Amino acid sequence: MQRREFIAGLGALAGEAVCQSNPIYAQAVSGIAHRTVQANGINLHIAEMGEGPLVVMCHGFPESWYSWRHQLAALSAAGFHAVAPDMRGYGRSDRPEAIDQYTLLHRVGDIVGLLDALGAEQAVIAGHDAGAPVAWNAALLRPRSVSCGDRAERSVSFAFAVTGGAYVSDATH
Repeated sequence: MQRREFIAGLGALAGEAVCQSNPIYAQAVSGIAHRTVQANGINLHIAEMGEGPLVVMCHGFPESWYSWRHQLAALSAAGFHAVAPDMRGYGRSDRPEAIDQYTLLHRVGDIVGLLDALGAEQAVIAGHDAGAPVAWNAALLRPRSVSCGDRAERSVSFAFAVTGGAYVSDATH
């Protein structure tokens, strides 16, 4: 097994383990709807909440939609349609077997396909960790789909680290 195949398999296994073994993940978060949409030739599981302009949040490695649960509620309360997919190979989304199906272009294509599936002409894209390059490249490659100016794509590229018993990410909640 090559290194890349091992790393991709590890991400899929970690995501599945979280989905199946963590009772908090399995528990329904109040008001968040779940469904599966066809995008870019695969099935993407999405968690969504609210109505209004679309905000799509791309998680990092090895995470899932659940990483954005607090932001889903906050954005919904602020008048947005907040959507957090399980990215390709994670959680309840499809996991293509071939390693060459996990390129950045495939992941950007998944998000563009998600916009089409949701009937959205434009969206704000946010990304964390491995989701950040997806957000950047979606804005670069699909500037008419990804809002610019006062609604430009956003990314948060820092590692979760324990400092004095608190997570760095707690400051953003």
